[in-house]
Amino acid sequence: MADKIYTAAMTGCSFMHNEMKAMLPLLLSPDADTLLKKEISENNILLIKSETSRKKAVLEFKRRFNAVPRQFWEWFATVSESTQLWAMFFVNLKTYRIYFDFQTNVVVQNWNGINRTVSYNDVISELYQISANDEFVNSWSDETKKRIPSFFLTMIRQVGLLDAKTSELRSPQVNEEEFAYFLKINEAWFLDACLLEPYVINRIKSYAV
Repeated sequence: MADKIYTAAMTGCSFMHNEMKAMLPLLLSPDADTLLKKEISENNILLIKSETSRKKAVLEFKRRFNAVPRQFWEWFATVSESTQLWAMFFVNLKTYRIYFDFQTNVVVQNWNGINRTVSYNDVISELYQISANDEFVNSWSDETKKRIPSFFLTMIRQVGLLDAKTSELRSPQVNEEEFAYFLKINEAWFLDACLLEPYVINRIKSYAV
């Protein structure tokens, strides 16, 4: 079997933007492993009832933390709350290849199409397309295959890209000066992934010079 580029591990931890923010001091600490074990045991920050669920969440927070350079998190601490939300979205797209594929092959393509909507069926169709070409994804249970599109749609609603009632996609308002950071770290694709209009992207580029 080829190397696994996909994972279904996000089903053990939803977007959890605020929880991840709360855990960052622990993740950034030189004593991260000890502090994370303590949190799993004592539940002082996450306030997740089940210890098993806390373990899964902490594992995914570590995965997300390690998906980008440490400097990213140092920048994260300096920006507005709205940009922090987008930064967490970026981290999720970097961490979970299947989310990246959904965003690129479904959300962005539909945005550039006629209707500018995204439905559950659109996303699960992409998942089955991936499944047809990836033995590991094909091995996932039907329940897992149903949950992942739901998790993804919830995430893009939370960041404001998708209207919960109409399923219409939206081009968001962002802090353009702060968004220039993604150009500076050579992640220009993320601006398109956020459905930003070309004139907005051009303005952001002026801040990256």
